[in-house]
Amino acid sequence: MAGNILGELFKVVSFGESHGPALGCVIDGCPAGLELSVEDIARELRRRRPAQGGASTTRSEADEPEILSGVFEGKTLGTPIAILVRNTDSHSADYDNLRNVYRPGHADFCWDAKYGIRDHRGGGRSSGRETLCRVAAGAVAHKLLTVYGIQIKAWTSALAGIDMPRPDSPDFDFDEIEQNPLRIPGRAAAETALKVIETLRTEGDSVGGIVSCLAQGVTPGLGEPVFGKLDARLAGAMLSLGAVKGVEFGAGFAAARLKGSENNDTPANKTNNAGGILGGISSGQDIIFNVAFKPTPSIAQPQKAFSKTGSEAVDCMRGVHTPSLQGGVVDLVISGRHDVCIAPRAVPVVEAMTALILADMVLMQRSARL
Repeated sequence: MAGNILGELFKVVSFGESHGPALGCVIDGCPAGLELSVEDIARELRRRRPAQGGASTTRSEADEPEILSGVFEGKTLGTPIAILVRNTDSHSADYDNLRNVYRPGHADFCWDAKYGIRDHRGGGRSSGRETLCRVAAGAVAHKLLTVYGIQIKAWTSALAGIDMPRPDSPDFDFDEIEQNPLRIPGRAAAETALKVIETLRTEGDSVGGIVSCLAQGVTPGLGEPVFGKLDARLAGAMLSLGAVKGVEFGAGFAAARLKGSENNDTPANKTNNAGGILGGISSGQDIIFNVAFKPTPSIAQPQKAFSKTGSEAVDCMRGVHTPSLQGGVVDLVISGRHDVCIAPRAVPVVEAMTALILADMVLMQRSARL
């Protein structure tokens, strides 16, 4: 099974649970001689870590990485790079009442149906904390891509129904993204959104958002048709994030309403409706795409939920009992610490996943022709 492995040549294995002793990753296939330090990884993890205000959870983790192998005297060895981050602020008791309850909007029931066992503490492996592993690996991929002149930048482009400044707008400011906790590219929009977030926090509710990502300096030719197309690999990477429900490139769904004369990217049109990818291969234009995140399912408002102590169904194919959603309805109030909106903290995660796919594609392209 390869459910925890990403990549073909630049390969990443992710491991760990939200309330386990540690999380981490193993990177195989990173070329030797790449300059890499603990600080390179720590810098990206600090951007993802919780307890930074705004829409973030108050869980306070240091997220200090340890490089266990694959690096010597500041350079990669070409051998597997193992990175470990220890959990230090997990409050497992907050989840005691969820041992036999399937939270609405979470993967609890589906996980139990698949494996017959689950770690109920913070969602276990299905927790958003697992993205720490991706960001750590993505930091290495970022370093590799700088060698090829590729830069990746993401930001919160919509939140709580508020549209933020677009890159072609005079109000769009790349420098502002890391200056506010919502990672919005405009100070006025950020201030408006923060007020909405604080209202939702007092109401015990949550909200969804959109993260946009821009990759510049990508040369033409990256992508592996037909089943390894660049946009397919990027979309798959984004949809592997637990809260993602949609991905669109360039004009995206709006292209369905355009004429061919409007949608085609030509010198006359000066557009990038294809989002920098045609036929699954990079065109040399900027790669631009949007990622839609659902509202955080853990909210402080009372909800109805299904209990594991309800009826069970028999799986006739295997002759074993599997959980059922046909009984055991209970009242539920979720305690613990949770993001009001996932999108702002997902910005470095989207960047990391983009970097991992592009790093893999760059290495594959090197062997595509003589």
